[in-house]
Amino acid sequence: MKKFKKAALAAALMGMALPMAAPSATAEDTNPFFEEWTTPHGLAPFSQIENADYMPAFEKAFAESRADIDAIANNPDAPTFENTIAALDKSGKLLNKVAGVFYNLTGSHTNPEMQEIQATVSGMFSRHNNETLFNKKLFDRVDALYQKRDSLDLTPEQARMLWRTHLDFTSAGANLDEDAKAELAKLNEEISGLTTKFGRNVLGATNAFEMIVENEADLAGLPDFVVAAAAEMAKERGHEGKWMFTATRSSFTPFMTFSTRRDLREKLHKGYMARGAKGTEFDNTEIVKDILQAREKRAKLLGYKNHAEYQMADRMMGHPDRAFELLNRIWEPALEKAKEERAALQEMVNSEGGDFELAAWDWWHYAEKVRKARYDLDEQTLKPYFVLDNVLKGAFHTANKLWGLTFKERTDIDTYHPDVRTFEVYEKDGSYLGLYLTDHHARASKRGGAWNNSFRSQKKVDGVATPIVVNVMSFPKGSGDVPPLLSADNVGTLFHEFGHAMHTLMSDVTYDRMNSMAWDFVEFPSQIFEGWAWEPEVLRVYAKHYKTGEVIPENMIERLEAASKFNQGFATVEYVSAALLDMHWHTRSIADDVDVAAFEKQVLDEIGLIDEIVVRYRTPYFNHAFGGSAYAAGYYTYLWSEVLSADAYATFAEEGIFNQDVAARLRHSILEPRGARDPMEMFEEFKGREYKLDAILEARGLTD
Repeated sequence: MKKFKKAALAAALMGMALPMAAPSATAEDTNPFFEEWTTPHGLAPFSQIENADYMPAFEKAFAESRADIDAIANNPDAPTFENTIAALDKSGKLLNKVAGVFYNLTGSHTNPEMQEIQATVSGMFSRHNNETLFNKKLFDRVDALYQKRDSLDLTPEQARMLWRTHLDFTSAGANLDEDAKAELAKLNEEISGLTTKFGRNVLGATNAFEMIVENEADLAGLPDFVVAAAAEMAKERGHEGKWMFTATRSSFTPFMTFSTRRDLREKLHKGYMARGAKGTEFDNTEIVKDILQAREKRAKLLGYKNHAEYQMADRMMGHPDRAFELLNRIWEPALEKAKEERAALQEMVNSEGGDFELAAWDWWHYAEKVRKARYDLDEQTLKPYFVLDNVLKGAFHTANKLWGLTFKERTDIDTYHPDVRTFEVYEKDGSYLGLYLTDHHARASKRGGAWNNSFRSQKKVDGVATPIVVNVMSFPKGSGDVPPLLSADNVGTLFHEFGHAMHTLMSDVTYDRMNSMAWDFVEFPSQIFEGWAWEPEVLRVYAKHYKTGEVIPENMIERLEAASKFNQGFATVEYVSAALLDMHWHTRSIADDVDVAAFEKQVLDEIGLIDEIVVRYRTPYFNHAFGGSAYAAGYYTYLWSEVLSADAYATFAEEGIFNQDVAARLRHSILEPRGARDPMEMFEEFKGREYKLDAILEARGLTD
């Protein structure tokens, strides 16, 4: 998940900035961004917004934000929390409005023209950010307040906001001399441009790879829903009557799981893994090197040893050494488990008369066979029970049972794509909480993966704002009389992102800035929500066969529980290897002559990754690490958050999965405060003690 932050100041955390350009001569009366939106709940009037509206809107928004910042910096009155810190939070309204729409759509519904605008605007944000955080008058006001913070009689939220704002300035180089500031500004702009280009290349490489199947015999082993989705994809891309498989996870994984054509599995696997590789059309290897070198220069300029130290200065982990310690403690038992799983898969290969050693493109296929043999479960058996709309209703049911929330669909609200659905969310007492959007299906205009974002954050200062939240995913569509069906992995993804949405919708902070959290805390509230997806009581609500309406049988629920720890060695190793690769990239100096593929191999060899498992993200398409995301030197955060979520969910397991007291405590201690409190204090308040690793090791079956 990526959450937009206050554009005028917290752009520092996003690698953004502000320009000095004057507004374009484009007529303001035709630009929807310059009007007050009277749409339901203030959602953007998407059908009225054209690509040509963005640049004039950004130019005017940056100019207005610059004026807001200058007014605060040049205020002749002595600095106070209200005229400095709160004023910063209120600044840049138009910039927030424009960026909130634009950056949501560059991920979920982009086009070449928007990509060109994005490349330009990223530099504008970088310049604006530098001008804001290098403004000496402004920093002097913030610093003056920070130095006397103990005597200001601030609320706990205000005190944390002052600390956070001061850290924004100091970590961005506000204390540097003028020459160093100029160098830092140049590096920030360079990094912003490079990461934008990296992400565009990943999208381009993903869309460019197509494996077209012309002969029906080559579909051997694939269930009907996979074949139907492939036919629909081929039709959409101009190959009607054929079948297409792409480098999106929703297309890749089913084929790798079910296809009995080993040669085609190998072809798809190699195509997927080669995205962005050296010598390809969308070669990202030089960009990776340039990003890493620029990030290291920036970190050292700011007094840090490397980018990882710089990134983790305000995170729960605090230092790269602690992240390495966590990852290594999980890695060792996970690798041993993966080796046991490898032996079982090879045994299955041998039992079927396969005259070959298990390869990376075989793992999904034979894992499915072993799971079927052990638990009489496979994707073909399960998937008919996981209808997308029903799974979403299961998530709604869970929120209702925990907190009394209800979801009312609106079909009359303008959206940015026909796939988008809109729901009003209401509290138990009937009061309105916020707007929830879903965008579930894969398409060429959307980057792969799944995430939660906001078109508007909740806040109370300067007028109450209710949140507008969107969950974006890449699930395949249905075909004919077969509705969209989800894999078990996709079910977990939907509940995960819905957990992010609940966290965002339940925000109860005064200042917009406090919607920003320590990045290695962000995934905790979403991961805990995944636990309810597999509770028998919840499964009985949403797991209904798409043809018969039959509720998932009890013996199947029992087998699901028995199989819940199956293949967790693979899943953990695949993920942790990527997290370790990310940390190694960002803690080592990268020379001009670095060979990206060789470095990657060296790291993975050092940690002992077995050949049959490929790191979840190869470096050239590792968007988390190189695509401008705050997950750079922070991909570990998913695991850290799972440590917290597993430990926290154990409380529900012990006291009742819908225990109202525990649910209220989760909302009050974790969900509502967001960034307004220290996250470790929040966790310990909920749990009643410090965290322990036992729960995650048990949940993943990594204990002896």
